[in-house]
Amino acid sequence: MKNIFNVLLIALLCSAMASYAQINPWLIKADKIDLQNYYGISIANGIIGVTSAPEPFKVKSTVLAGAYDSYGRGRVSNFINSINLLNLSFSVNGQNVSEKNIQRFNQELNMKKGSFHSSFDFGTKASVSYTYYALRHLPYSVMLDVTVTAHEDLEISAAGIMESPDALREVQNYYSEINRSHVKAGLLSSTAKSPTGKINIAASSTFIFEEPKASQPEMSHASYDHNRHSMRFNKKLKGGSTYRFSLAGTLLSSSHHPDPLNEAERLTLFAKLEGRERLLMKHHQAWDELWESDIILEGDDQAQQDIHSMMYHLYSFSREGSEYSLSPMGLSGLGYNGHVFWDTDIWMMPPLLLLRPELAKPMLNYRFNRLEAAKKNAFEHGYKGAMYPWESADSGMEETPVWALSGPFEHHITGCVAFAAWNYYCVTRDQEWLKEKGWPMIAATADFWTSRVERNGPGKYDIKNVVAADEWAENVDNNAFTNAVAKSNLEIAVKAAALLNLIANPEWSLVARNIPILQFPDGVTKEHASYAGEPIKQADVNLLAYPLKVVTAPDQIRRDLNYYQGRVPAANTPAMTQAIFALLHARTGDAAQAAHYFNDAYLPNLNPPFRVIAETKGGTNPYFATGAGGVLQAVMMGFGGLDITDEGIKKLKSVMPVHWKKLTLKGIGPEKKQYIITLKEKGPF
Repeated sequence: MKNIFNVLLIALLCSAMASYAQINPWLIKADKIDLQNYYGISIANGIIGVTSAPEPFKVKSTVLAGAYDSYGRGRVSNFINSINLLNLSFSVNGQNVSEKNIQRFNQELNMKKGSFHSSFDFGTKASVSYTYYALRHLPYSVMLDVTVTAHEDLEISAAGIMESPDALREVQNYYSEINRSHVKAGLLSSTAKSPTGKINIAASSTFIFEEPKASQPEMSHASYDHNRHSMRFNKKLKGGSTYRFSLAGTLLSSSHHPDPLNEAERLTLFAKLEGRERLLMKHHQAWDELWESDIILEGDDQAQQDIHSMMYHLYSFSREGSEYSLSPMGLSGLGYNGHVFWDTDIWMMPPLLLLRPELAKPMLNYRFNRLEAAKKNAFEHGYKGAMYPWESADSGMEETPVWALSGPFEHHITGCVAFAAWNYYCVTRDQEWLKEKGWPMIAATADFWTSRVERNGPGKYDIKNVVAADEWAENVDNNAFTNAVAKSNLEIAVKAAALLNLIANPEWSLVARNIPILQFPDGVTKEHASYAGEPIKQADVNLLAYPLKVVTAPDQIRRDLNYYQGRVPAANTPAMTQAIFALLHARTGDAAQAAHYFNDAYLPNLNPPFRVIAETKGGTNPYFATGAGGVLQAVMMGFGGLDITDEGIKKLKSVMPVHWKKLTLKGIGPEKKQYIITLKEKGPF
């Protein structure tokens, strides 16, 4: 009996270890690649985003932050599908490698190292592995690193292919060689104009070899058509030997540098002479530094992996010092045209602000740099101050397609910008930034609301004719979230003025006191003046409890939760809504409901093979970074109880899912504090 027990115990332990191995906290693996059911993962460094493909040595797309032009999508500016510089043609003994003639093909995302790795066998002749990097320390540079193990004598041929998408104009292809006593470099380069000719785009790539110059392979150049060319080398390998080479490249535009072609080639040569080892060392150092701020969960291995994936995407889509903001789909593709919405200010920035404040700062500087455009927008609509556009791109003017009424009417974005600016100050205590950049935004947006309200008698300063945060409610009056964020904006302006010893506009306090928050007769907060219980697209009223904290009484929070969580349909709603429900249930003490909505916020939105999040349940438009930001707030501000207050980061009472053993929030805020949460209280607080 004892022996049987030991056998069973060993079997259980082996099973548990196997299960853990399958759910690695840092690696997301795809052992079976299905070309018909494949949603790529992104490798990005905050400027360049490269999305994976299901074929060997291929990438789906390359996106460059800050490069916008119009090419027929809604008559507004769009992210440009940029020059693809990392595809490789690879052959063994003259036979081209494809998904049809390889075995044991697998791919994996290493979130810890910021890399995307693939491997396969080419029959019995060779084993091949390769890894893509968007180099974290070099904003415009990427690298493909290849290792070939020959199982018999053979010859490989590798061609770096550069291809310009059809939408780009006036493509010019170049090939040149740099030859010095110590180095030889073939440079494959392309330039193109954006669809309207507004900007110039340039890319350059080169091979990096490990052997001395004299024994490095010779290069040959080939042109296929006007927008595609390559550089190729051949190499004979002995059986049992391993050969390694890299393809490094640079991509930038005239939005980033006045001379993009020459600079792309200079930066490519810089990467060449840095060499593979130094490039990887610095890349890994940069990612190690990012992960000093981490979320560590014990008790749910799958949730831990998913949380790391969400963090990885927000980290990889943002960059210190760039002064770019985040689009809902980050750098994963052309979703939402690469435009900037409230998704940044309310959903993606807060977790980054707590984890890595230096990554949140560029998003606010992006808004400051477009303050004058926001003032022009207010002027055009007959208002004072600054009115931020619902969709923003490069210029800061309104970029919403005309068919979407959110452009002229979704005004809550203006309050969201001010709210984010104040939160940045609250966390960093950077008074110099507040005075120089935060205050001008906060004051100008407060002035907007004093001109936006309609004074309809004592105590009744209405905000009429808006698209609500619940975007299914169009052209309604006194929307709960719009009114509440306007009040918050005005109150923030008063506080900021006092802090900076400046004179506040007396209208700010007066208007803030008189903006109504409507209620039903039973005390439930009413979404807008004509709301009668219709289905809602996303959280609106519930945002008054968090993040705005206009509603603070626990009974009121629960009353609003109970009412509105039943108004959200099962489909076609964005992931952030359920994340807010999870957060509020955690703060009000209902662990079971918090766990339910945490899972419901993203699990039905996942797509194979890398569990990438789509915007809606069953959706297929990943990666939805906005949803990741919402779920991370549920973890950090809900289960973790962290709260951004006027006095800085505070810890509130909260509950976690009952099967979670411990939650560690590491490297939080400028002081890099650590919070350990083990509380599992049940029932209402």
